[in-house]
Amino acid sequence: MTTRRAVLGDAHVDRSIASMTPFDADFQTLIVESAWGTVWSDDTLTRRERSLVTIALLAGLGHHEELAMHVRATANTGASARDIREALMHVAIYAGVPAANTAFRIARDTLAAAGRLDDEMREPEDGDAVRHKGEQP
Repeated sequence: MTTRRAVLGDAHVDRSIASMTPFDADFQTLIVESAWGTVWSDDTLTRRERSLVTIALLAGLGHHEELAMHVRATANTGASARDIREALMHVAIYAGVPAANTAFRIARDTLAAAGRLDDEMREPEDGDAVRHKGEQP
């Protein structure tokens, strides 16, 4: 639950818990234990990396509500608007342009609503630890 709260935020988790019923309680437990307790808590990938993988998968599979939630969560995982854009470019190639088209709209609107779109899309300045297009790693 600690990882879930760190990634999604207390408000989201509190709403989720408050809306839980006996019908979906076991499902919520499964999510907390497997997704957050096992997958998201492992340190092989950073939270930023997991966030980008999750966004690409949700976009490719057309899970729009979850996609918006995970785009909002990037404020907590360290993934920038530029990072999200690059993940969605991969979606376009590997999952299809229609999936990426919808995902770009959802991500753009979600980031704009959070006031994160313009500042995070600026070009890197000298000294930023970001590779420029065409540079070798």
